[in-house]
Amino acid sequence: MRNFRGAGWAVVLALSPMSLAAQTGSGAEAEIQRVVDAFHAGLKSGDGAAVMQLLAPDVLLLEAGGIETRAQYEKDHLPADIEFEKVVTTSFKPYRVIVVGDAAWAVNSSDYKGTFRDRAVDSVGVELMVFSKDSSGWRIRAVHWSSRARRPPP
Repeated sequence: MRNFRGAGWAVVLALSPMSLAAQTGSGAEAEIQRVVDAFHAGLKSGDGAAVMQLLAPDVLLLEAGGIETRAQYEKDHLPADIEFEKVVTTSFKPYRVIVVGDAAWAVNSSDYKGTFRDRAVDSVGVELMVFSKDSSGWRIRAVHWSSRARRPPP
């Protein structure tokens, strides 16, 4: 009976999400983290070309109830994101990165403070990025942003 229980636990552990992450290795997680960091660094420094290089051709960006294509983001939204990041202080909480084969996602939360277009900014946000790996490495396939004004403490 003891061997059966041990074998049962081995199957459970082998199928667990932790085990999947361990099988893909922390190297992929570190690569994903570098892509996320490069995306945000490109926004902060105003390097739109660097930001766009990280996005897959069919990327979708979701925010405020809307969906933008890569072309729409580059033309209509990216300039405002760069302007915002240059004047607002952003602090990111640690990312959670999950890798399953050639797909991955990264989730984080952040705090924003400052003034943008003559309006005070004091908000919290969350970000979800979805990735796939191709011959050029990890590419961002989707981004979902959500934010709200910080609530005062009770």
